[in-house]
Amino acid sequence: MLTAVLTFLPSVLILLYFTLNDKFKEPLKTIILIFFLGFLICLPAGILNELSHGLFFEKFNYSENLTISFLGPAWAEELLKFAILYLIVLKRNEFNEPMDGLVYGVVVSLGFATYENYSYVYELAVEWANEDNESPEVYSYFVALGRSYSAIPLHGLNGAVMGYYFGMYAFTGNKKFLLLSLLLPYLFHGFYNYLIYPSSMIIIIILIIYSLYLHKVLKNKQKKKRKEFEKKKI
Repeated sequence: MLTAVLTFLPSVLILLYFTLNDKFKEPLKTIILIFFLGFLICLPAGILNELSHGLFFEKFNYSENLTISFLGPAWAEELLKFAILYLIVLKRNEFNEPMDGLVYGVVVSLGFATYENYSYVYELAVEWANEDNESPEVYSYFVALGRSYSAIPLHGLNGAVMGYYFGMYAFTGNKKFLLLSLLLPYLFHGFYNYLIYPSSMIIIIILIIYSLYLHKVLKNKQKKKRKEFEKKKI
């Protein structure tokens, strides 16, 4: 029971924080849709990660550490999340102010993170336990515990950063923001995977501070509004 709580509760808490702190709440059906799309991109992400590993690590002999960070998950996973924002969210009528970009960035990222976390806790951890002749329950618990304060916040808060800059791009047309919406999450994700624990937690701390700062900037802008009115997008 505790393992299940650690597996799913962090995603729920982060999701609730950003959705409930939005002055102009997003439709629940759209939240569910974008979360589910984040869930679905786990499949192509896994395929791209395997292809990257086969190409860069097995064929070209790059270091495994580099392959599982900047040359693999960092670009594949963040690009797929970005694609959902660009191809789906941008076209929706309810996306009508910059805060919406941040909210949907968090939602799609946590959709991805929730399934990925399930896979690690209930599938990979069991495989590792069997290989080491250890208890699968114990392995699953410790994997869930470790990811509850590392990988889950990484994805959720990285989504806030991506969504902030994507929202700024959508309502200004400035392509600098479009570049930052993809580049910064890629760098945060890459450095997180590249650094060895506990050094990687530095990235989580930076993300907490930075994402909450960006969120506060948009909240202050929302306080000045009585209703949503920014409808003109690029």
